[in-house]
Parts: sequence; structure tokens; C-alpha cells
Amino acid sequence: MLTLAIIGAGNRGATYAGYALEHPDQARVTAVAEPRAHHRAVLAALHQAEHAVADWRELLRRPKVADAVVIAAPDRFHADMAEGFAAAGYHILLEKPMATNEADCRRIVQAVEDAGVLMAVCHVYRYTAYTQRVVELVQSGVIGEVVNVQHFEPVGYWHQAHSFVRGNWGREDTSSFMLMTKSCHDLDWLQYVIGQPPAQVSSFGGLYHFKRSEEPNGAADRCLDCTVERRCPYSAIKIYLEPVAAGATDWPYTVLTPEPTIETMEVALREGPYGRCVYRCDNDVVDHQVVNLQYAGGSTASFTMTAFNRAGGRKTRIHGTRGDLYVDVRKSDTLIQRFDFMTDTYIDEWVEDEPDTALKGHHCGDYRMMERVVDAFTRGDEDAILTGPQETLRSHLTVFAAERARQEGRIVAGF
Repeated sequence: MLTLAIIGAGNRGATYAGYALEHPDQARVTAVAEPRAHHRAVLAALHQAEHAVADWRELLRRPKVADAVVIAAPDRFHADMAEGFAAAGYHILLEKPMATNEADCRRIVQAVEDAGVLMAVCHVYRYTAYTQRVVELVQSGVIGEVVNVQHFEPVGYWHQAHSFVRGNWGREDTSSFMLMTKSCHDLDWLQYVIGQPPAQVSSFGGLYHFKRSEEPNGAADRCLDCTVERRCPYSAIKIYLEPVAAGATDWPYTVLTPEPTIETMEVALREGPYGRCVYRCDNDVVDHQVVNLQYAGGSTASFTMTAFNRAGGRKTRIHGTRGDLYVDVRKSDTLIQRFDFMTDTYIDEWVEDEPDTALKGHHCGDYRMMERVVDAFTRGDEDAILTGPQETLRSHLTVFAAERARQEGRIVAGF
């Protein structure tokens, strides 16, 4: 039985805590730290947690309240939290990104290693069934040596507007840059599939659309007051109010108000950040970016992130010397199509998300990560963790290097 303290009772903290409800024989939530009273009370009551506090530091002042801590608080607090709980002897499950700057990432790794505790970072895509199958195929040699990978992340027009324009990750100074907050998953995934970190990187991109110069004539500060709102695909009424009026009550609507109704949603759109015109927000993160990477052995990869599409699954092509793989991540399963150069034939394989769980996020990567991490923490087995501190630091350093390359217009190497 692994006991858990949840730091941050938002979407991610509640999701990871949910594993304990499905497997009460394996894990139990004993503490919740969350400054928002409603979120704290709901999660603590759901798990019958003995400790429920507003300030995470209060847990450190008490005798140890759990075996491990789940840090799912805003990114800018991660380093202080991880350092404090590591020193207190807690194993750590840390939401990605590790931190918002390179120095804090290194500080977290040092703190964990000094304390001798285990840490896993929530790069959940490594743990999915489809990723495990892709890695198995690549390592088996059926497509020969990997020469090039093309990887695409379709953020989605409404998701960009929700999270990275109106939402918590729209500004670098209060969160971090887009490649870190959204796409560190992807550069980490490439590192895992290719089997080594890159040696040099370049990148291009910027904020193309979500800015004042692009607003239509007649736009207003808020969608509720806008005369052209019905012609705007990013309308907050379209994205939030209409789905709630049709009965939707889950994420992302719970981000605006804990109990979504037409009345509470209208208040949120009138008074909160999610009712703002996307062309009049204070956002500054990019809405499109490309990253080119070269690895030590000479293989290359390219990554594209863009807001301007229907939100959906990632797409990847892996080109080898004896064949190639096409990976099409869909709603509840993934197509892995292999082409064999010797026989000139296609082999299609469908990988189901599974298992049957409420933790279906990230193609059940949330569940599979929790399953593996809970077991690793319980047994003290760091080898069972796919996203440990040093492995994650390597992929994060790639992300920082790619952003430097974008900002400075040059190739960055030796990171």
C-alpha cells in the first residue's frame, strides 16, 4: 500500500489521485494541499484524506504524511516543492514540465539524488501501449536503422485558445514557453523512440494569429459583447456556453467553474479570463513552431506543432533503412502501419488504448504511468520508471536548446 500526498487538486492532481480509487489495495491518498477551498475540500472528501491544507509547506511541517507526493501545482512552483519534499524523504511524481528554467530543472535532479528518493516525471506518452509497441518494433530492427523521423502535434484551434491564449499557459512570464509547457512531451517521445538525445537543434516559429493586429472589425473585449462573435471560430460562447447548454459538465468546462451550468458559465465568461476575445488577451507564447534535430549517429528528426487544425492525435513517420512506420494516434486506438522494403508490402496493426479505467487521458498513458510508478515506488525499483530525473533532464535540455535556437535564429549544439 503506497500512501500519496496530492499537491494541487486541479485536473491533473485529481486524475492521478483517481488511481487510488480504482486500486485501493495499491494506493491511498492521505493528504491534499490546494489553496482553492472548493477543490481542496472535494478531493479530500472523495479520498477521505486525513490532511487537507491550503499551503503545501504545512505538510512539510508535519510528521511525514505519505510515502510519496504527487506535484501537480503550477509549473513555476515545482522546483521549491520538489526540493522540499525530496529532503523530507518523499518519493516524487512530478507533473511535466519539471520546471520553467534549466537551473531549476537541475536543482530538482540534484535534490532528488542527494536525498536518495525516487522521482518520475509525467511524460505519460512513454507509457502508452502504442508507444511501447513502436519502441519494440524499432528496437527489433524490422525497419533497419532509423534514419529520419517526422513527428506532428495538432494542438487544435480551440485547445490553443483555451489553454495557451486565454488560459494558464498563455504567458511565458507566468508559466513558460509553448515548447516546454505543451510539447516537451514530444521531444521526450522522440528521444525515447530514437534511443538517444540529439546533438544539435534548430527551430522556427512565432505568434502568428492570436494578437490585436488580427482581430476582425467589430470585435469587443469579451465574446458576450461582440457583434461579430457568431462568425468567429474562437468564440467563447461556441467553445464553452453552447456545450454546457447541451449538457456538457466535464473538462474543459470545469476549468471555468467547478459546477458548470448555463448560469455559472455566463458569470465565468463575463468576469473570468476565458470570456476574453482571443485577439485582445495578454498572451505571448507561439501558436506554431517547427524543430529540427540531428542525433549523434547522424539520424535526423523534425517536429511540427501548430494550433491551426482540429485537435486530435499525433502523427509520426519513422523512416528506416529496411522499412518505415506510420503511427496514426486516433481517438481510442492507434494504427501502426509498417512498410517492408524487401517485400513491398504493408502490415497494419491496431493497438487498443485499454485498459478499462476512468484514467483514459493521453490514450490511457495516465493510467499506465500510475500503474508502473505506484509499483516502482512501492518496491523502491528505479529501473521500472521510464521517466526518471536524468532521462527527463536530458529531454528538457533539448527543449531549452530548441527555444534558444528559435529566439536567436541559430543552430544550438552541445547542450
